[in-house]
Amino acid sequence: MARLDLNADLAEGFGTWSLTDDDALLEVVTSANVACGFHAGDPATMRRVCTAAVERGVAVGAQVSYRDLAGFGRRFIDAHPDELTADLLYQVGALREFTRAAGGEVAYLKPHGALYNAVVHHDAQARAVVAAAREAGLPVLGLPGSRFLARAQEAGLTTYAEAFGDRGYTPEGTLVPRSEPGALLPDADAVVERARRLAVDQVIVAVDGTEIPVDAASLCLHGDSPDAVDAARRVAEALRDAGVTLGPFA
Repeated sequence: MARLDLNADLAEGFGTWSLTDDDALLEVVTSANVACGFHAGDPATMRRVCTAAVERGVAVGAQVSYRDLAGFGRRFIDAHPDELTADLLYQVGALREFTRAAGGEVAYLKPHGALYNAVVHHDAQARAVVAAAREAGLPVLGLPGSRFLARAQEAGLTTYAEAFGDRGYTPEGTLVPRSEPGALLPDADAVVERARRLAVDQVIVAVDGTEIPVDAASLCLHGDSPDAVDAARRVAEALRDAGVTLGPFA
């Protein structure tokens, strides 16, 4: 790989509660998936992160989700497709205003949590997310081989595939559910090795040892682990050492 984006989920706080070190991660990542208020992210937090991202030249993406604050967007909701599309457009609209106020533009859309996992196989919800992205005029970021990216391509949207630096993969190339063993890589060393293999060999190793070919434009690094910032810095350094240029995909 000559170029790779690093993305992270940011603004995932609410009121006085915070989850990620947004300022520190914005010094490392090149794209920020900003929570839009339905699983996390209150208006003040969204505005602050959008402003900081624009100041640092970090691309702002809409991290849209089910309407599930209590469950942090990690519970499947059997929403009607039209209702789901409206909910996602609502979230993009809020984020777009904060980003424009900071002098930037929302660059892409990425589903969060249970919605991200659902649209890998759930065709109706994949179409609903695509409809929201199309109406908002945004490219999309998602899992290679998913219904979501396939439907987005059929709709004429620009699509980008991503890999995950800290999540376990099944042999089929999907993410191991968080409720199962192997859902998260054990430590920062493993995350750095994942990034190195992706950059050098374009391969991700599944939980059973299967090597999965992955052509990704972006690598996601979750920011909610205790060593998230250190791991992100080490990944960025390892990628640069491998000759990879880090920069936004969109």
